[in-house]
Amino acid sequence: MAVQILQPTISDERAIPRSGERKTRDAYGRPITYLRISLTDRCNLRCVYCMPALGAKFAPRNELLTDDEILAVVRAAARIGFAKIRLTGGEPTIRPHLVDIVRAIRETPGVDDIAMTTNGLLLARLAPGLRAAGLTRVNVSIDTLQAERFTQITRGGKIEKVWAGIAAAEDAGLTPIKLNAVVVRGQNDDEVADLASLTLTRPWQMRFIEVMPLEGVGDVHDEGLVTTAETLELIERTHGRLEQLDAPPGDPARVYRIPGAAGSIGFISPVSQPFCAFCNRIRLTADGKLRLCLLRNDEVDVRDILRGGGTEDDLIEQIRYGVWRKPWGHGLAEGDRNVGRGMSQIGG
Repeated sequence: MAVQILQPTISDERAIPRSGERKTRDAYGRPITYLRISLTDRCNLRCVYCMPALGAKFAPRNELLTDDEILAVVRAAARIGFAKIRLTGGEPTIRPHLVDIVRAIRETPGVDDIAMTTNGLLLARLAPGLRAAGLTRVNVSIDTLQAERFTQITRGGKIEKVWAGIAAAEDAGLTPIKLNAVVVRGQNDDEVADLASLTLTRPWQMRFIEVMPLEGVGDVHDEGLVTTAETLELIERTHGRLEQLDAPPGDPARVYRIPGAAGSIGFISPVSQPFCAFCNRIRLTADGKLRLCLLRNDEVDVRDILRGGGTEDDLIEQIRYGVWRKPWGHGLAEGDRNVGRGMSQIGG
């Protein structure tokens, strides 16, 4: 059953924090401390819930932010209280100079946590260098345990490379390992109990994510949505009643554990149980837009400031403006489906 989230009253605009104040809150009083940065809109897979089989749109490379431009945004954001950074894509591991970017972010005053979401295909080679540069941990996408099905869902991926990447990440200390599975009816919903079994002997968190109506794959959502309640029931048929655990503040997952298991299970429910009230994040797209809500087509440009001679203070004011404009929620329950971009264009 969907959770009703009451719309709060927006604060007076005169309360917008100005330069010199470290605390950055949106108009509803939520502290925004988490920046998810898309390093590229390209990917080396074509997952069915993320990108269409044909006709995927990619920005010209000269429109993508350079390394220096990304780091300029990080420095400005860190000055006003953004302490957590997550690198996403597309697929972030195909970005040139990734290790150097991680190292520079780690050296930025105010940043105390750097994570990355990846499909894992290149992680076996990159994990040691990323850990040495300052990456804290990784989330790895794995929607099935069956090799042939994995190739079908990802349109060409090899699951053996993902397992090698997960092993390398664990060996390098990029922990705790979190594994992401987007549950799609008729594709992998029959495997959720098996995926949950990965946590029995390993200190991993297996995360089950509801499929979202993103640009180009809205039909996958319409035909394939499996709610968290359904996924939980499927897992409990095999593993018995799960124990609910406390989750860190701002974590979108509701966290459970199979009794006696070494790891945990997370449920991320943007459609059936929105977590908008606790949202603490904005996204930086690869082409230099601040995406204020994953599922709303509302963005603020920072690339023009970066390339138009703007100062760091100008950039800070633009980030503050974007944070202030952050909407309360995505509006799916009200029928708002104007997402405007696909996941690879937004950043996961």
